[in-house]
Amino acid sequence: MTRLLLIGPPGAGKGTQAARLAEAFGIPAISTGDIFRENVKNETELGRQAKAFMDRGEYVPDSLTNALVRDRLSHEDAKAGFLLDGYPRTADQVVELDDILADQGNTLDSVVLITADTEEVVRRLLNRALEQGRADDTEEVIRRRMEVYAEQTAPLIEVYSNRNLVREVDGLGAVEEVTERILSALK
Repeated sequence: MTRLLLIGPPGAGKGTQAARLAEAFGIPAISTGDIFRENVKNETELGRQAKAFMDRGEYVPDSLTNALVRDRLSHEDAKAGFLLDGYPRTADQVVELDDILADQGNTLDSVVLITADTEEVVRRLLNRALEQGRADDTEEVIRRRMEVYAEQTAPLIEVYSNRNLVREVDGLGAVEEVTERILSALK
């Protein structure tokens, strides 16, 4: 069984690495963004509740996010392991994830912290904004997202470091090189 969590700043390549690691380990990559979109698309009760917040441009509250993640981790494909991307984001969500896993008789195996130079990440995200026509991804907005990440994620990294679960990996370089670094760190 492999139960992993990916943490890293916006633009560090978490989504790309999540897909590659999920394939390497034969486990689902579970992104809270994907969970939200799937539940909204399928018009589940949780999806309708999440959509109401998303339509107002608000964050989906922890209670609803936790319920969606709990539900997703109960699916058959996640029983043999999973890779979480984008959850937990808060200390309260760490407690909830611990509870979800404890209810299943499991624990997290490793937390992969993908690091990247802030200036390089800003450059990447500005390029992505241009390529994908994201007019709202200005340098100011991107830098603010980086600040929020640092503020909200630092406590999570400390929690998982105290449990000796964190494997820090440089996220800069060719995609294949970063994947190899992560796989080596997990051995």
